[in-house]
Amino acid sequence: MQHIKIPFKDTKIFSPFFLDYIHQGDSLKKFYNRFPVLSAFESQAREKKGTFSAQSRAMLFDVLTGQYKGLEVSPLVKKNMEALKEENTFTITTGHQLNIFTGPLYFIYKIVSVINACKTLKKTYPSLNFVPVYWMASEDHDFEEINHFNLYRKKYAWETGQQGGVGRFDPQGLKDILNELPGDVSLFEKAYLSHGRLSDAVRYYVNGLFGQEGLVVVDADHRALKSRLAEVMTDDLFQHTAKARVEATNQALNALGHTTQVHARDINFFYLDDHVRGRFEKTSDGFKVVGTDIAFTEGQVREMIKNEPEKLSPNVILRPLYQEVILPNLAYIGGPAEVIYWLQLKGVFDHFKTPFPILMPRNFALVMSAPMVRKYEKAKLNATALFEDKNFLFNDWVSKNAHHDLSLSHELKSMATMFKDIKAKALEIDPTLGLLVEATAKRAAKGIEKIEEKFLKAEKRKHADSLRQIGEVKDYLFPNGGLQERSENFLNFYQEDPGFIQKTLNAFDPFDFRFNLLMYPPAG
Repeated sequence: MQHIKIPFKDTKIFSPFFLDYIHQGDSLKKFYNRFPVLSAFESQAREKKGTFSAQSRAMLFDVLTGQYKGLEVSPLVKKNMEALKEENTFTITTGHQLNIFTGPLYFIYKIVSVINACKTLKKTYPSLNFVPVYWMASEDHDFEEINHFNLYRKKYAWETGQQGGVGRFDPQGLKDILNELPGDVSLFEKAYLSHGRLSDAVRYYVNGLFGQEGLVVVDADHRALKSRLAEVMTDDLFQHTAKARVEATNQALNALGHTTQVHARDINFFYLDDHVRGRFEKTSDGFKVVGTDIAFTEGQVREMIKNEPEKLSPNVILRPLYQEVILPNLAYIGGPAEVIYWLQLKGVFDHFKTPFPILMPRNFALVMSAPMVRKYEKAKLNATALFEDKNFLFNDWVSKNAHHDLSLSHELKSMATMFKDIKAKALEIDPTLGLLVEATAKRAAKGIEKIEEKFLKAEKRKHADSLRQIGEVKDYLFPNGGLQERSENFLNFYQEDPGFIQKTLNAFDPFDFRFNLLMYPPAG
């Protein structure tokens, strides 16, 4: 594959907040500990090693062993899980929702990013072990965010009346979609129809796609793991420290001109049971679960924390802390929105004396099929120009490829000089004539601009076929005006090219903060 890298700022799709972080802006440095450069990981590992006990490692290993029971795993997955018991082993983690059939392409890119980060770190620090981890957001209840995906520009959606944490959903209802899908989807058929929980199905197919690379899948919806969070649960439900810490950080970020994405509540835990995930809310005599008739006394909640911690589910504010409490983690890899919202959380980590992880942006990519590459090359397009608005792209291309100079800027400048002289003459004759000259100059300038537009339209007609092909390339990479990686499914490429994931593994460098354009070579 041909591979072009484009600086983030040149794509014009990233927020100033995110770019400020990537460029290590001084004003943001107090909101994180270490920037994602290779040299930072030695001290990050040293700090994490001092706070993550052997007992924590043993518990994690035992939980993972149970979760992987009955699943055929690669030697590398087995080796990585065993290595988690050793004090010189650390994880690099990404998290994502349980989107059906993997959802949008960038899910694949996140996983590839953590795998490649571990490979690079192992070369840099051979005495340490690095395990790539996919953290399943199995407790999320936003089903509408995961119940659909697009394949070959057709949308498929799963309808079900199930409620609660999506990881506990029974995926048997996906059989109808499986019957509709083109191509080989046997991996997903085995995953969804052979498991009673969506989280188990996702682990199965993610292991099938990435197991050979040693990826370990973690489902944190587990009693033993939740028991590690008891102190945080008690603090949040009764002291509300997280809210105060996040609000203070948000005020500091807002003062710098940045818009914050997440806002803490007094209580940042949900009540989680088989068919419900509802917010805890304080009442005069205890707690209630919003949207239900469920209520608890203060004593019952304290007992729940002690004996049934799995019934408390952290929200977006405390889920990152939960992750860092139960994993020997050094870095979190995520998209721009994730990186930004993690910057709001350092105060929470500091309060609970938990090392704040290194925040790394995932790899980003556009993938161009061979037919599209042929059109791209025929038009002699510039990679950066692909990120421009379609109309701007057309106009810019026509201007550069026209047989005549379409610009009347020189004439406009000459005309402006002429009217300046006319105005001076008019003012000498009668001062009231100045306004007349100005109005006439404006009308003339608009007339020239209209003529220029006519030039452009006429030239566009001459290049209609080229512009149609350029439009096809643009629409292919930005379906409905959005990034390909945020709407298209990996099966668009994987079914035709089973080596697609390996190609992304070969191309992506998580320590290279540039946008990737991957291009299949045209035949012949």
